[in-house]
Amino acid sequence: MSDFLLELSRNPTARKLIKTAGLPVPMPQALRRAKGPYPERPLHDHAIVYGAATGGAMAPTIALTLAKAGADVHLVGEPSLREPFAEPGEAYGRPARFIDLSELPDGFRGQGMVFDATGLADPVQLRALHDFFHPLGHRLANCGRVVVVGRPASAAGTPRAAATAAALEGFVRSLAKEVGKRGSTAQLLTVAEGAEARVEPVLRFLLSPRSAFISGQPVHVDARAAWPGAMAPGSIPMVQSLQGKVALVTGAARGIGAATCELLAAEGAHVVCLDRPQDDALCSQVARKIGGSVLLADVSDPSAPQRIADDLRQRHGGVDVVVHNAGITRDKTLARMKPELWDQTIDVNLAGVVRITEALLGQGGAGPMRDGGRIVLLSSIAGIAGNMGQTNYAASKAGIIGYTTKLASELADRGITVNAIAPGFIETRLTAAIPVMIREAARRLSSLGQGGLPQDVGEAITFLATPGAAGITGRVLRVCGGALVGA
Repeated sequence: MSDFLLELSRNPTARKLIKTAGLPVPMPQALRRAKGPYPERPLHDHAIVYGAATGGAMAPTIALTLAKAGADVHLVGEPSLREPFAEPGEAYGRPARFIDLSELPDGFRGQGMVFDATGLADPVQLRALHDFFHPLGHRLANCGRVVVVGRPASAAGTPRAAATAAALEGFVRSLAKEVGKRGSTAQLLTVAEGAEARVEPVLRFLLSPRSAFISGQPVHVDARAAWPGAMAPGSIPMVQSLQGKVALVTGAARGIGAATCELLAAEGAHVVCLDRPQDDALCSQVARKIGGSVLLADVSDPSAPQRIADDLRQRHGGVDVVVHNAGITRDKTLARMKPELWDQTIDVNLAGVVRITEALLGQGGAGPMRDGGRIVLLSSIAGIAGNMGQTNYAASKAGIIGYTTKLASELADRGITVNAIAPGFIETRLTAAIPVMIREAARRLSSLGQGGLPQDVGEAITFLATPGAAGITGRVLRVCGGALVGA
C-alpha cells in the first residue's frame, strides 16, 4: 500500500495549499535516490561546503575524496584550508573556492556540508559546530547531506577529550531531526588513528543518494580488518567493484532480498539467489533478470548449510559476499506464544544463520568463503529497542548483533568484514499488513517522516559488500530514516 501523504507531497500545488492553510498535516519530502550502478563521479557538480575546527586532521583525505568524486567545493574558514585542497583540485579540475557567508547569493544551496571536527579536544571548542552550521542551516538543499567527521570517543586521551568527541553524536542525531523534513540527512563519521586511507569510499557513499534513508547514524571506520589481498588502499575500485565476485543472498525471492540481488549484480557480482523450494518461481525470476543462479534450500533444514557450502564450492569455486537476509516473524505476546512459534523464529533468524556461516567458513578456514570477503546480516531496530508481541523476533535480531560483533573480531586477520543492517519501517508486503494507524505512525516517527524502500536497505548492504567498506566491521548500521525508536 502506497504512502498517501508522500504521494500528495509530490504535488507542488497541494503542498502550497496545505502550508498556506496552516493545516497540521506532515508533508514528507520525496527522497532523491540513486539509479543505475555506481558512477565514477557521484558528486558531479554538487556544491559541497567544507569547514574544519582548528587542528582538524582529515582535510587531505576529504579534499582528495571530494575532488575525485566531482564535487564543487566551497571552503569556509581560515585561508590555511586552501592548501590541502589545492593539489587535488588542480589534478581533477575541481579547484576549491572560498566563500564569504555574509555575501552568499540568496539562491545558493549546498548539496552537502562536511565539517572536520577531529581537532576538537575540549568542550568549549564545540562552539565551532555552531559557528559553521548556524549560518548555513537554511542553505542546505532538499535531500542534502551533512557529514561531521570526528575521532572515536573510546580512543580519546583524556576524559575531557572523550566528552568532546561523544558530544558530536548527540549533535548529529539532533541535526538529523532538524534537516529531515526536507529529505536531508546527517551522519557522524568517526575515524580511528591510522584508518584515514579507508575513508574515501565511505564518505562518497554517505554524501551520495545511495544513503537516502540513513540518517542520524554514527559510522565508524577503523583498520581492524586486513585489506583484501595485496590491494593497496588507494587502488580500491569505486566502479564495478564486485566484478568477478560471487555473492550469496538468502531470502532472495522478494522484497529486500530481490532488491539486494539487483544492486549487487549491477556492481558486477554473480549473485546466487537462495530461497525456499516453495518460492522457486519467484526466485528463478529474480535470477534470470540479473543473470544470476538459483539455489533452493530451507535455511532451517539441518542439512542445508553443508549443501549450500558444497554448491558454492563446486559450481562457483567459492563465495566472496554472503548476505543473510532470510527471516520470518511469528508475532504473539509471550503469554500467547506457542513453543513452536518461538522455535521457528529463533531457528530461521538466528540459529540457521550461525549454522550456514559456520559451514561457509569451515574448520580452520577450509570452507568456500574467500579471504577479503564480506558478510552482511539482517538485524532490526526491534533487536535494538524491542517491540510489543515480538519477544522471539527481537531476541533473534539482538542475537544477530552479538554474533556480528564477535565474528568480526575472529575474521579480521583474513580481511573478512562482518556487519549487520538494522532496518526500520520499510515498505514491504509485511508492513503492508500492519493495521493502518500503526503503519501510519511508524512512517511518521522518523526524521524523514516516511518509510523506506527495499532499495534503501539493498543500497546499504551493497556498499558494505564492496572492497571499499574494508574500514567498517563489527558494526550495526541502521537504515531507518532516523527513527525515534531505539538507540
